[in-house]
Amino acid sequence: MLYAGFFYAFLTLPHLFKGRTGLTASLQHYLVITALGADRPGIVNTITRHVSSCGCNIEDSRLAMLGDEFTFIMLLSGSWNAINLIESTLPLKGAELDLLIVMKRTTARPPQAMQNTVWVQVEVPDSPHIIERFTALCDT
Repeated sequence: MLYAGFFYAFLTLPHLFKGRTGLTASLQHYLVITALGADRPGIVNTITRHVSSCGCNIEDSRLAMLGDEFTFIMLLSGSWNAINLIESTLPLKGAELDLLIVMKRTTARPPQAMQNTVWVQVEVPDSPHIIERFTALCDT
Protein backbone atom coordinates (compact mmCIF):
# COMPACT_ATOMS: atom_id res chain seq x y z
CA MET A 1 0.00 0.00 0.00
CA LEU A 2 1.23 3.49 -0.72
CA TYR A 3 0.52 6.08 1.96
CA ALA A 4 1.91 9.62 1.88
CA GLY A 5 4.94 8.61 -0.14
CA PHE A 6 5.73 5.48 1.85
CA PHE A 7 5.29 1.91 0.66
CA TYR A 8 4.04 -0.71 3.13
CA ALA A 9 3.88 -4.37 2.21
CA PHE A 10 2.14 -6.93 4.39
CA LEU A 11 2.46 -10.59 3.50
CA THR A 12 0.47 -13.16 5.42
CA LEU A 13 1.29 -16.81 5.00
CA PRO A 14 -2.07 -18.26 6.03
CA HIS A 15 -2.86 -21.55 7.67
CA LEU A 16 -5.03 -24.12 5.95
CA PHE A 17 -8.56 -22.80 6.13
CA LYS A 18 -10.55 -25.29 8.18
CA GLY A 19 -13.70 -23.26 7.97
CA ARG A 20 -15.78 -22.09 10.88
CA THR A 21 -19.07 -23.31 9.49
CA GLY A 22 -18.80 -26.73 11.11
CA LEU A 23 -18.43 -28.53 7.79
CA THR A 24 -15.74 -31.06 7.02
CA ALA A 25 -13.10 -29.86 4.57
CA SER A 26 -14.58 -31.93 1.74
CA LEU A 27 -17.99 -30.24 2.14
CA GLN A 28 -16.58 -26.72 2.54
CA HIS A 29 -16.86 -24.37 -0.44
CA TYR A 30 -15.07 -21.04 -0.88
CA LEU A 31 -15.81 -17.79 -2.66
CA VAL A 32 -13.69 -14.65 -3.04
CA ILE A 33 -15.66 -11.41 -3.19
CA THR A 34 -14.24 -8.04 -4.22
CA ALA A 35 -16.35 -4.89 -3.88
CA LEU A 36 -15.58 -1.33 -4.92
CA GLY A 37 -17.60 1.84 -4.46
CA ALA A 38 -18.02 5.15 -2.71
CA ASP A 39 -17.34 5.01 1.02
CA ARG A 40 -20.22 5.67 3.40
CA PRO A 41 -21.15 4.75 6.97
CA GLY A 42 -22.46 1.23 7.50
CA ILE A 43 -21.41 -0.25 4.15
CA VAL A 44 -19.21 -2.98 5.66
CA ASN A 45 -21.82 -3.86 8.26
CA THR A 46 -24.50 -4.17 5.57
CA ILE A 47 -22.39 -6.55 3.49
CA THR A 48 -21.22 -8.65 6.46
CA ARG A 49 -24.81 -8.99 7.71
CA HIS A 50 -25.84 -10.16 4.24
CA VAL A 51 -22.97 -12.69 4.17
CA SER A 52 -24.05 -14.06 7.56
CA SER A 53 -27.72 -14.20 6.60
CA CYS A 54 -26.78 -16.42 3.64
CA GLY A 55 -25.04 -18.87 6.01
CA CYS A 56 -21.50 -18.00 4.94
CA ASN A 57 -18.50 -17.31 7.13
CA ILE A 58 -15.83 -14.67 6.50
CA GLU A 59 -12.52 -16.54 6.62
CA ASP A 60 -10.33 -13.55 5.73
CA SER A 61 -10.79 -9.97 4.56
CA ARG A 62 -8.94 -6.82 3.54
CA LEU A 63 -10.33 -3.27 3.50
CA ALA A 64 -8.75 -0.19 1.93
CA MET A 65 -9.40 3.31 0.67
CA LEU A 66 -7.96 3.80 -2.81
CA GLY A 67 -8.40 7.39 -3.93
CA ASP A 68 -12.01 8.28 -3.16
CA GLU A 69 -13.09 4.65 -3.47
CA PHE A 70 -13.63 2.11 -0.73
CA THR A 71 -12.67 -1.46 -1.56
CA PHE A 72 -12.78 -4.75 0.27
CA ILE A 73 -11.93 -8.34 -0.46
CA MET A 74 -13.41 -11.25 1.48
CA LEU A 75 -12.80 -14.97 1.44
CA LEU A 76 -16.06 -16.70 2.33
CA SER A 77 -16.66 -20.31 3.27
CA GLY A 78 -19.88 -22.24 3.52
CA SER A 79 -21.93 -25.14 2.31
CA TRP A 80 -22.69 -25.49 -1.39
CA ASN A 81 -26.16 -24.02 -0.75
CA ALA A 82 -24.80 -21.07 1.24
CA ILE A 83 -22.23 -20.18 -1.44
CA ASN A 84 -24.89 -20.47 -4.18
CA LEU A 85 -27.20 -18.22 -2.17
CA ILE A 86 -24.59 -15.48 -1.73
CA GLU A 87 -23.62 -15.74 -5.41
CA SER A 88 -27.23 -15.22 -6.46
CA THR A 89 -28.18 -12.46 -3.99
CA LEU A 90 -25.02 -10.36 -3.63
CA PRO A 91 -25.24 -8.71 -7.08
CA LEU A 92 -28.62 -7.19 -6.14
CA LYS A 93 -27.32 -6.10 -2.74
CA GLY A 94 -24.29 -4.57 -4.47
CA ALA A 95 -26.57 -2.69 -6.88
CA GLU A 96 -28.60 -1.34 -3.93
CA LEU A 97 -25.36 -0.05 -2.38
CA ASP A 98 -23.93 1.17 -5.72
CA LEU A 99 -21.00 -1.25 -5.42
CA LEU A 100 -19.13 -2.99 -8.20
CA ILE A 101 -19.02 -6.67 -7.13
CA VAL A 102 -16.74 -9.39 -8.52
CA MET A 103 -16.96 -13.00 -7.27
CA LYS A 104 -14.89 -16.08 -7.97
CA ARG A 105 -15.02 -19.61 -6.57
CA THR A 106 -11.79 -20.87 -5.06
CA THR A 107 -10.49 -23.73 -2.91
CA ALA A 108 -8.76 -24.02 0.44
CA ARG A 109 -5.10 -23.21 0.32
CA PRO A 110 -2.76 -26.09 1.17
CA PRO A 111 -0.60 -25.73 4.29
CA GLN A 112 2.48 -23.55 3.89
CA ALA A 113 5.95 -24.71 4.91
CA MET A 114 6.36 -21.55 7.00
CA GLN A 115 3.21 -20.64 8.91
CA ASN A 116 4.15 -17.16 10.08
CA THR A 117 3.32 -13.61 9.22
CA VAL A 118 6.04 -11.55 7.64
CA TRP A 119 5.85 -7.76 7.99
CA VAL A 120 7.94 -5.69 5.65
CA GLN A 121 8.07 -1.92 6.03
CA VAL A 122 9.98 0.09 3.46
CA GLU A 123 10.18 3.85 3.90
CA VAL A 124 11.39 5.63 0.78
CA PRO A 125 10.29 8.74 -1.06
CA ASP A 126 7.63 7.98 -3.64
CA SER A 127 8.93 7.66 -7.17
CA PRO A 128 7.76 6.14 -10.45
CA HIS A 129 7.97 2.33 -10.55
CA ILE A 130 8.83 1.98 -6.81
CA ILE A 131 6.25 -0.78 -6.25
CA GLU A 132 7.39 -2.61 -9.38
CA ARG A 133 11.01 -2.49 -8.17
CA PHE A 134 10.09 -3.66 -4.68
CA THR A 135 8.00 -6.59 -5.90
CA ALA A 136 10.79 -7.58 -8.32
CA LEU A 137 13.18 -7.64 -5.35
CA CYS A 138 10.78 -9.89 -3.40
CA ASP A 139 10.48 -12.24 -6.39
CA THR A 140 14.20 -13.03 -6.33
